[in-house]
Amino acid sequence: MGADASRCHLGMDDILRKEEDMEKTESIRLSKINAVRKTDFRLWGMMAIFAAVSSFTSCVKDELFNTPHPDHGKITVTADWTARGEDVPEPERWTISIGDYTGEETEAVHASDRLFEPDTYTLAAWSNADNITVSGTTATVSSASGNWDGAGAFIHNAPGWLHTSMQQVTIEKDRVHAFTAAMMQQVRQLTIVIDPKGDAAVRIVGIDAYLTGAAGALDFADGMHGSPANVELAFRKITEGADAGKWTATVRLLGVAGMEQRLKGSIRFADDNPKPVALDSDLTEALSGFNTGKTEGMIFGGTLVETPTEAGFTATIVGWQPTDGGNTDAH
Repeated sequence: MGADASRCHLGMDDILRKEEDMEKTESIRLSKINAVRKTDFRLWGMMAIFAAVSSFTSCVKDELFNTPHPDHGKITVTADWTARGEDVPEPERWTISIGDYTGEETEAVHASDRLFEPDTYTLAAWSNADNITVSGTTATVSSASGNWDGAGAFIHNAPGWLHTSMQQVTIEKDRVHAFTAAMMQQVRQLTIVIDPKGDAAVRIVGIDAYLTGAAGALDFADGMHGSPANVELAFRKITEGADAGKWTATVRLLGVAGMEQRLKGSIRFADDNPKPVALDSDLTEALSGFNTGKTEGMIFGGTLVETPTEAGFTATIVGWQPTDGGNTDAH
C-alpha cells in the first residue's frame, strides 16, 4: 500500500512537469508569432511611408530649363555685308530694330540683353549712313540747297552707303536665337559723261546741271522708291587720257522715282561768248533699270551736239548709252 502510493505521487509530478513544459513551449511559440507580426507591421509601415514620399516628390519635382529666362527669349544678330559693291567699304556702325527695341552696334554681332515675349516679330537692320535718316523702315535722304529758281526740292547728291535687311522672325521662350541680317546695298553710284561736239565745244568752261526724279525716300520693307527730288550734277572736265575733253559728274542715289528723269541746266562759255545755252535731256529710259543691281555702279554717256539757230545755236545731248567711263579723272 505504501509502495503504491509512492508510485502514484511520482506519476502526478511527471504529469505536472509535462504540463508546465507544454505551457512554456506554447508561450515561446506565441512570442515568436508576435515578433513576426510586429516585424511585418514595421515592413508594411515603411513601405507605405516610402510610397507616400515617392508620390509627393513626383508632384513637386522641378522642371528643367535651358536658359535663365524660361518664359522669354533672347537674340543675337549677325550682320552679313557680302552683298555690297567691290569698292564699297563695310559700314562701321549699324542698327537693329525689333518690336519696341532698337540697338546700335559697331561689331559684327549684336547681342541684346533684352528679353522678348514669345511671338513673331519684324527684324529690321540698317547701316548708319551719312545724310540718310531711317524711321521705321523708311530711309530719307537729307535735303540740300539748289541754285535753280522754281526747280523744286533738292536732296544731297552723295549720301553714305546705306545697307538694309528685313525679315520676319519667331522668338520662342527659353531659347537664345541667332539670326543673320543679310544686308542689301540700297545706294547706287551714277556717273554721267557728256562728250561735246561742234565749234563751240572747246570754249565750254562749265556745265551747271541737275537731275530730276531722284528718289528722296525708300521704304525698304517693300522696296518702294518715292519722294521725287532733284540732285545737283557737279560736272568736271576730264583732262587726261582717251576721254580728255569730255565732262563728267558722279552722284549717289537711293534710286529714281516719279514719272520721268531729266538732265536740266545750262552750258557756260569762255568770255560769255556765246551766251549760256540751256540743257534739257530726257534720261527716263536710260535710268529705267537703275533701282535694281545697286552693287554695280551705272555709267552712261551722251554726245552734246550743236544745232544752229537764228539766235546762235542750241545744244542737245543725244545717243545716251552705257559706257565704261574710260579715264574719268576730273580737275
